[in-house]
Amino acid sequence: MAINLVNPSGLPKIDVYRQVSIATGSKLVFVAGQVAWDAEGSTVGEGDLAAQVEQCYLNVGTALAEAGGSFDDVAKLTFYVVDWTPDKMPPLLEGISRASAKLGITPVPPATLLGVAALDVPDHLVEIEATAVLD
Repeated sequence: MAINLVNPSGLPKIDVYRQVSIATGSKLVFVAGQVAWDAEGSTVGEGDLAAQVEQCYLNVGTALAEAGGSFDDVAKLTFYVVDWTPDKMPPLLEGISRASAKLGITPVPPATLLGVAALDVPDHLVEIEATAVLD
């Protein structure tokens, strides 16, 4: 595997992610921010953060597969969430969990989560982008 996730001593250990991602592969994959569009470009889960996170996550998985990779190769996930507040964490994690179950993978939570005022389309509540490294 080209990615080694670690929590160095001297930095807080946070259950849902690791502080450092060490990449040793030779092929970099940058997945553009994925929103809750299906293959036809229709918004999935209007008004439902968990459903939109699930669709975004599945879209990232599709993009990674096209590059010959998977979530095992992800060095960094960045989530952009409209009007973020901590009470949105449970539906965000629920969406990740549902998508991970569909993909048959261990959930990979965000390394970075940013609250934003708006995204490209008013119906979009979340956008996820990924950086992956493949051998």
